Amino acid sequence: MNNMNEVAQKVAESLLQIKAIKLQPKKPFVWASGWKSPIYCDNRVTLSHPPIRTYIRQKLSELIQEEFGSVEMISGVATAGIPQGVLVAQDLGLPFTYVRSSSKDHGRKNLIEGEVVSGQRVVVVEDLISTGKSSLKAVQALRDAGCNVVGLVSIFTYGFSDAEKNFAEAKCRYISLCDYETLLEVGAKHNYILAKDIDVLKQWRLDPSNWDVPANAGADQ
Repeated sequence: MNNMNEVAQKVAESLLQIKAIKLQPKKPFVWASGWKSPIYCDNRVTLSHPPIRTYIRQKLSELIQEEFGSVEMISGVATAGIPQGVLVAQDLGLPFTYVRSSSKDHGRKNLIEGEVVSGQRVVVVEDLISTGKSSLKAVQALRDAGCNVVGLVSIFTYGFSDAEKNFAEAKCRYISLCDYETLLEVGAKHNYILAKDIDVLKQWRLDPSNWDVPANAGADQ
C-alpha cells in the first residue's frame, strides 16, 4: 500500500488508545520465552472495538491483495491469529484454515484445522511477530501439507533482528501493518509514552533476551 506509513500510525494510535499496548518499565512482563519486557501487545483487544477491528480487517485484506496477488486460502495461527484470519478470509471470500500450536492428542489428531488442497496459494495471518518462531512453525506445517505459502501478514511487529533472520532462512516474506518504531513515535507524540521511557523501550528492543529493569526506569503507565 502506498500509504503504509499512514496506516502504521493509525494502527499504532488505535492500539495505544484501547490499551492493547501496555507499558510497565518498572514491572516488566515475562513472556513465554522467559524474556522480560517493558511492553506487552495484546491485539485480541481490537476484537472488542468494531471500528478498529474493521479498519484492521480492511487493511490486512488490501495488503494481501496488493502484495500477494491471487490467493486461494487464508490460514490463521493459533490462537490470536485465528479471529483476525477469519475476518480477512470472510472479507476476501476465501476458504479458511488454522494451524494449531501442536497436534491434537485425540480424534483425528489434526495440526491444521479445515480443508487443505495441495498446491493452494496461501497467506498466513498472525496478530504479531516477535521472533517469528511460532509463525514459521505454522508456515512449515502448511508447506508440509502441500500448500504454497506465498507470505505472512500481521498487525504488529517488534522488528527483532531474530525475526528478520528467521523469516529469511525460511524463505517466507512477511509484512506488518504497524512496527515498533512507529509505535514509539506515535506514543510519544500523543503522550501515551513518557519521554523518559523512550530510551528504556529502545534499549530493550536492541537486546530483549538479556534486558533487565534499569534503575532509572520511569513510572508505570
